[in-house]
Amino acid sequence: MKKPTMTTFLKSERDGAVLTLTMSQPETRNALTGNSAVEEFVQACAAITRDRTIRAVILTAEGPIFSSGGNVKDMQRYYTQNLSPEVIREEYRNGIQRLPKALYNLDVPVIAAVNGPAIGAGLDLTCMCDIRIASEKATFAESFVKVGIVPGDGGAWLLPRVVGMSKASEMAFTGEAITAQEALVCGLVSRVVPHESLLEEARKLAGKIAANPGGVLRMTKRLLREGERSTLESLLEISASYQAIAHMTSDHQEAVRAFVEKRPPKFGD
Repeated sequence: MKKPTMTTFLKSERDGAVLTLTMSQPETRNALTGNSAVEEFVQACAAITRDRTIRAVILTAEGPIFSSGGNVKDMQRYYTQNLSPEVIREEYRNGIQRLPKALYNLDVPVIAAVNGPAIGAGLDLTCMCDIRIASEKATFAESFVKVGIVPGDGGAWLLPRVVGMSKASEMAFTGEAITAQEALVCGLVSRVVPHESLLEEARKLAGKIAANPGGVLRMTKRLLREGERSTLESLLEISASYQAIAHMTSDHQEAVRAFVEKRPPKFGD
């Protein structure tokens, strides 16, 4: 395993085709605003997009809390500094809203390994990922209403697509937290694991994903994303085009040969 590279908010650690991003400001409860978090996420997503050898990403956090979302103390300046609505709107557009555009639209599969409470934008951050695995200590809250604000980071679009409109409405209107087991029942997470084995389980899953051809993984994720907002006819057209590309790849040819020869395939980088 390669030595981690350090940044202000995100730690990045590479193990073969799997990249682990760790939010590393437990002293701020891994808040996503009032710091460099958004910029670092955007830069990390751009680097991952360029690196065709990365086939899976794990997102997790240091400390007892996954992410508290927006820095509530920092929000005091909106009224103490008499900022206008126009200025605040532009801050959201050029700030936290860049995060879902970068992470949700990333072509590489992303696993959120949720080690503790995911609150507000922290919950929405998990919904920007493809798969969510929860520690038994994790909780989830769409808590914006509790502090008198709305989901400004795209949560009103993200959460209903994960848990359905009824459950998303219940969570957004009450702001109350649900447990990891409740998150499992409503489909917010795909599994709940013992806290001490969270990263181990995430790495096992990432390894299973990364064992597959990287190009096809990226196209498969793009089809899943397009399927959320396109018609069946449109998706079939895109699927046909992607399939034509896939059939011409060396990875597909290797997979077919391995199947015929009854051996494990050996895919390229």
